[in-house]
Amino acid sequence: MRGEWAALGAALLWASMSRIYADWGRTFAPLLLNWLKGVLALAMFALTLAGRGEGWPPVGGWPLVGLAVSGILGIGVGDTAFFAALNSLGAQRTLLMDTLSPMLVTLLAWLTLGEQIEPVRLLGMVLTVTGVAVTVTERPVTVRERFHLWPGLAWGMIFALSQAAGVVLSRWALADSPLTPVWSTTIRLTAGVLVLGLGVARPECAPGWRALRKHPRWLWGLAGTAFLSTYVGIWLQQTALKWAPAGIAQTLSSTSPLFALLLARAAGERVSRRAWLGVGMALVGCGWLFRIFSPVGRGG
Repeated sequence: MRGEWAALGAALLWASMSRIYADWGRTFAPLLLNWLKGVLALAMFALTLAGRGEGWPPVGGWPLVGLAVSGILGIGVGDTAFFAALNSLGAQRTLLMDTLSPMLVTLLAWLTLGEQIEPVRLLGMVLTVTGVAVTVTERPVTVRERFHLWPGLAWGMIFALSQAAGVVLSRWALADSPLTPVWSTTIRLTAGVLVLGLGVARPECAPGWRALRKHPRWLWGLAGTAFLSTYVGIWLQQTALKWAPAGIAQTLSSTSPLFALLLARAAGERVSRRAWLGVGMALVGCGWLFRIFSPVGRGG
């Protein structure tokens, strides 16, 4: 069950960071913000590998290519599209788009990797995704976000498709291979950062560069955010993909809105009955994914 727990840990971290990234997005263009967090997290992984004395893993060829393409799609394209969707749709609607990812991942993993999911766990996936959708479609009482619907929907679809393709490629490279989650994350990040670096000199990134020169201490804030969301978060995601089927790992990783709701309630915000209903459905779905409610789970 280490894969399932790792996926939930990633969801919790990403929920904690979503509002912070929405705030950073008012200053930094999506491409520049994505590149900065990637560079900072990559430096952290380099220090981790050096400290652990891990040499180059005994693997090459197509798994490395798969991880590199996964990084380009999931981090380079997907995360940039996510930040752009945040700017256009706001956090709530963007997280709703993310509920498409688990089913896309399940379909792609079935078509390309031949992964089969037991009916009871498929039911758990459906319940979890439905619960998340019920939760994030509840409009906040006190928040009235300005949004741009059609550009936001386009960015959201690009985000969901890129994430799904990146997740399946990572699962393919990690399953039954000696690659560790630390190395897979480092390879993915390197590919994503290199691709993003081609665009950080674009005119829309200039205001962010000026703000960073004016407030160099902001780098510490960005580093803290990158540590939690990218360094720890993606490490946990890759751990989940190492030890759990792709569709299940992505379903549990997509429960971020539920954690965001609980964090909002802890901060004193009002939560509607409909939102709590969504949480309940998702929790039952997670129970099925962990086989808590199945004969296999009780017997194991």
